[in-house]
Amino acid sequence: MKKWFVAIAGNIGVGKSTLTEMLSQRLGWEPFFEAVSDNPYLADFYQDMARWGFHSQIFFLSRRLLHHYQLLQRPNSVIQDRTVYEDAEIFARNLYRQGLMSERDYRSYRELYEVVRAILPPPDLVVYLRASVPTLLRRIAQRGRPFERAIAPEYLEQLNVLYEEWISQFSLCPVLTVPSDRLDFVANSYHLDLIVEKILEKLQGREEVVFPE
Repeated sequence: MKKWFVAIAGNIGVGKSTLTEMLSQRLGWEPFFEAVSDNPYLADFYQDMARWGFHSQIFFLSRRLLHHYQLLQRPNSVIQDRTVYEDAEIFARNLYRQGLMSERDYRSYRELYEVVRAILPPPDLVVYLRASVPTLLRRIAQRGRPFERAIAPEYLEQLNVLYEEWISQFSLCPVLTVPSDRLDFVANSYHLDLIVEKILEKLQGREEVVFPE
């Protein structure tokens, strides 16, 4: 049986960790979760992004590199909660565009990221969870992380714009885009079944894989 490496991508609150867990249970793949609770800078970052943005991004990049190395060593299929690419292409880029990361820090970060991207094998598939800001805000409120309460809708919208820019140009591996506004895989088991079906179709080489309206 082929070993698969699938990564789940998407904005804050879209359901990456939940889908990672559910797919792990359904398909028997080993999950690798985003190191949110382990990040010692994250709460400070949401209070003062300009001061702590570089520190937080370096932590995420180093932890993602460690996870990427570990999952490549696993003998069986793995599924990763958030890709290494999002750290740089979405979050660090947004901080830089908003003037919350200096030119010097951003250049240093990008140089490190480019080396990481060059040496790491890409996933077999990226599953991109696309959702509007109202959906993101609702799900963020439901999971109740205290440090996320102050996230502004405008910030999520900025990230959504960057996600769309990134995913439209991403070519390292196939991408399956999931319309998360209308597919609630937590509340609706049929929606989860549908996502599983489309993931497997994509991994088997189907070029055009779309979700029914």
